[in-house]
Amino acid sequence: MDDRVRQELAAWLKFYRDLGIEDFYRRAPGSASPVSPRAEVQPPAAQAAAAQASAETTRRVGAPISSVGPPARSLSLFEAPPPPRREHETLEQVLEDLGDCQRCRLAAGRKTIVFGQGNPHAALVFVGEAPGADEDEQGLPFVGRAGQLLNRLIQFIGMKREEVYICNIVKCRPPENRTPAPDEIETCAPFLFRQIEAIQPRLVCCLGAPAMKTLLGIKEGITRVRGQFFDYGSTKAFVAYHPAYILRNPREEKILREDFETIREFLKSAG
Repeated sequence: MDDRVRQELAAWLKFYRDLGIEDFYRRAPGSASPVSPRAEVQPPAAQAAAAQASAETTRRVGAPISSVGPPARSLSLFEAPPPPRREHETLEQVLEDLGDCQRCRLAAGRKTIVFGQGNPHAALVFVGEAPGADEDEQGLPFVGRAGQLLNRLIQFIGMKREEVYICNIVKCRPPENRTPAPDEIETCAPFLFRQIEAIQPRLVCCLGAPAMKTLLGIKEGITRVRGQFFDYGSTKAFVAYHPAYILRNPREEKILREDFETIREFLKSAG
């Protein structure tokens, strides 16, 4: 046995002893190997190369793959709504971030951004669909005929408009007062979620199907779920008809008054 073979054999023996293997045997020629080729132990040189490659990968990536959590699930529009809590964010900060918004095509046809109005610490938040012509002119939500009816209903439950907060799922008037398109809602809704999170009300009242779908992800018709409460983050949400629907269907005003009576009882019991 020459010196080169002796040195290689000594290296192998040391390698196996370092692994805790002390006993060796010679397998009979032709016998099956008890270890699959993929599980064979690599010689020291190969192991060192593999360790160096692994270290280089870790250095480039910054952390082993096993320590990286799964990617966040991408939520489609109208699924579980509220975004992660933003600690101590105020309505003023949300408005500042909104700025002179040009994020969707509604910006091209608006006159004014209608952010919202009311008590920044309101126990009750009303969420409608979108600004109309009067709202677009004045920059305030619910100031047209539907807003006048909403004011009467707020008084009906013993509150003033200044005590609640009123906003919409989009901040700009859609052309011809059409229903906001899904991509327009998807662009604007995060600001609505942040408004609600900043206010932290006891109850959010969804006025109409678009608000219900945006905030709660409910795909059923509003007639099936109106008058019901739902969990919304750490607070509750309530579904009611939009006042504009009542203006078109005056006979349904009794139902809306019943819903507002339910709202009054909830706020009274919530303290």
